[in-house]
Amino acid sequence: MQTTWIRNLVLTSLLVVSGCSHQYVMTLTNGTRMSAASKPRLQGGNYYYKDAAGRTASIPAGRVREISAASMATDEKSKFKSPPAK
Repeated sequence: MQTTWIRNLVLTSLLVVSGCSHQYVMTLTNGTRMSAASKPRLQGGNYYYKDAAGRTASIPAGRVREISAASMATDEKSKFKSPPAK
């Protein structure tokens, strides 16, 4: 009985802690993708975020095309394919 209670407590704690940390991907207007350890916040025309090393960084809002959670980000595929070589 005691081990079941402890196991459930540990599992619940892991779920709560893992639910709080999110990675974000910012896609820039030139197609470059940047990852952020915190959700980018818009302040005065710039997006401020924490990079992978935990440092605060910023990027002009005009250069950002899309911000999405890393779990939702998809790779952009070219819509046009070159014809097969003969």
